[in-house]
Amino acid sequence: MQKIITITLNPSLDKGITVKELVAEKKLQCSIPTLEPGGGGINVSRALEHLGCNSLSLYMYGGYTGNKLYDMMNATGVECRAFRINGDTRENMIVVDKLTNAQYRFGMTSPTLTEEEWQQPLRFLEENVGFEYVVASGSLPTGVPMDYFGKVAAIVHKKGAKLIIDTSGEALKHAVKVGVYLIKPNLTELSNLNELEELKKEEIICAAKNIINDQGSEVVVVSMGANGAILVSANETISLPAPTLKLKSTVGAGDSMVAGLVLGITRNYDWTDTLKLGIACGSAATMNEGTALCKKNDVEDLFKRI
Repeated sequence: MQKIITITLNPSLDKGITVKELVAEKKLQCSIPTLEPGGGGINVSRALEHLGCNSLSLYMYGGYTGNKLYDMMNATGVECRAFRINGDTRENMIVVDKLTNAQYRFGMTSPTLTEEEWQQPLRFLEENVGFEYVVASGSLPTGVPMDYFGKVAAIVHKKGAKLIIDTSGEALKHAVKVGVYLIKPNLTELSNLNELEELKKEEIICAAKNIINDQGSEVVVVSMGANGAILVSANETISLPAPTLKLKSTVGAGDSMVAGLVLGITRNYDWTDTLKLGIACGSAATMNEGTALCKKNDVEDLFKRI
């Protein structure tokens, strides 16, 4: 059993194209599309693979698109356990307007999962031992209860492992109610957890501390895009900037950041270097066009610069 398990309930086939100019009511000549397996946990596992770290990816798949996803995941080198569903795996589209360099991201509706289907990853966790970290990342498909990641948290606690959550909305709130090891909210998600409309800069650390004091999460990493990130634990508060880069795509940047944080934790880095590695991975992903994730050489270079 791998030490790290990732869970993706709502994976996707991510298609990336470019057009000379995005104009309404006209036929537009597009580039040859790039196609990548996508979804939170899948992206984390793929990014870890790029960094030379093994993991086990649990994900759902169904229909023609699901079969394509299955084949592509088998070609990545990531160890997988795929669970069949009756619905079709969704597709996402990323369109870049080359005239303005603006990126348009279209997320398709998820399939609807039955209880029998969404129970499959839970049973897998119940029936297996040896894993130390579980990363539950991404959105919940239609039909999956909002407390799903809370159910995952309960099993992970029982197994003596640590749960890392990267999701939003009610799904994140339910996970925090049970208590997890680490969450990676952005400012909007952190505001929602504290039932505030918008956090001011000076309120961020206090908001993260509230979650820790309520035993919602042992560590809170607040991602702030180009402004870097803040890591808060019971004993430490660390703020680091993001390197200044020419942005090509933000797709997968958050998932790459999670991969960096997980890698730092498993390597027993201190929290400063763990945050530095997370930011390096997230920033490295923005250096690539379309749906590509972080690359090891870029990560190593940025890690030295931060």
